[in-house]
Amino acid sequence: MWLLVIALLIPAQEGKRLFESQCALCHGQDGGGGRGPTLLKPKLGKAPDDTTLQNVISNGLPPEMPGAWQLNPREVKELAAFVKSLGSIPPEIVSGDPGLGREVYAKSACATCHAVSGKGSGVGPELTNLGARRNAAHLREAIIQPDSALPEGFMLLEASPLKGPPVKGIRLAEDPFTIQLIDIAGRLHSFRRSDLKNLNKLAKKSPMPAYGNLSATDLDNLVAYLASLKGNQQ
Repeated sequence: MWLLVIALLIPAQEGKRLFESQCALCHGQDGGGGRGPTLLKPKLGKAPDDTTLQNVISNGLPPEMPGAWQLNPREVKELAAFVKSLGSIPPEIVSGDPGLGREVYAKSACATCHAVSGKGSGVGPELTNLGARRNAAHLREAIIQPDSALPEGFMLLEASPLKGPPVKGIRLAEDPFTIQLIDIAGRLHSFRRSDLKNLNKLAKKSPMPAYGNLSATDLDNLVAYLASLKGNQQ
């Protein structure tokens, strides 16, 4: 038994060592990103499977990412396995009933802002593989206190044009002369800064309402449902 455990640990330790020496400078010590993108995802957009990931490591993604030509095939495989592990959520026991949580999700009108497997709409994040990306504690906090779980770079704005009512929405892009945002209904808006009488940046604010009024049972069930969303399992 101990020989098996040791055999499993050695490749994982080697993958970690290779990551720290070859990748951490750009992707961060924990894979959370820096000059390079975050690797804390269950599926990487440019490397969705083992073969592609190993190829990306070996050959790079010119011009932004150099290839690790100095690694042998075994090292590439171990490094790829470690990179994949960065985006995985360790298995955990979650209290609550996912089936009943689906009902809480429906009656709370979550689908007006979020989509699951193509069902739903709005500007909220796609939730199809949420359970593969976030643990139960994070999900619970995001439901009760959405302002505490905002992604990096997120900004809620309230733009007041010289003519017409104010528009509240999420920033999409901005430059010294214009700003673009999308409102909660999914409508796109573009403003010249010179046409605005006020632009209020609502820092660390989420358009999602807090659901602290849910009963303990409903909250447990909703968390269980969201934790069960792992993409191809839905």
